Amino acid sequence: MKRLLPVTLVLAALGCVSAPEIVVTDRATALEQQASGSFDQLTRKLTRTGIVPRPVPLTPEDLQALGIETTLVGSEAGSTEADRVDDLLLRNCIGEGREGLLVDTHRECRGASDRATRVALVDRVNRARLQLWRWMGAERKDLSPEEIRRTWQGIHARGVVCGARIQRSDGVWEEKKC
Repeated sequence: MKRLLPVTLVLAALGCVSAPEIVVTDRATALEQQASGSFDQLTRKLTRTGIVPRPVPLTPEDLQALGIETTLVGSEAGSTEADRVDDLLLRNCIGEGREGLLVDTHRECRGASDRATRVALVDRVNRARLQLWRWMGAERKDLSPEEIRRTWQGIHARGVVCGARIQRSDGVWEEKKC
């Protein structure tokens, strides 16, 4: 046994003894790939979905911060038509015209406003005012339609919100002072 030990050490030093070679594969064989299935189509679909532009969901608060009216999302559900008119008057989107009717002044509008909604509101309010003046004329036959309109306009102007744009009789627009 004593003789065998030096021979073993000599042979080990010469490299006769070595560890077995280990081969590690990181890919599955063709059979394993077929058995596990292919996800190429799903991967492509997920990639396309990730890069296709779509709308970003915004809260009503986000829209208001951007200056966009949020009537469509229900934040003004409790506001009246008069409240909406006052808001548009304050933002210079509409004004009180010299004839006693509301006027769309969208060029001076501060903040975003849906023009179609604004025009529809102005039309409704003006139609209501004209009907009111006709009714007043029927009740007060001793006054001319112009006198009725002018008297109503004077009384109405006192209740218009402060800071609203009002057109003077010479056509110049000014803010209502309070």
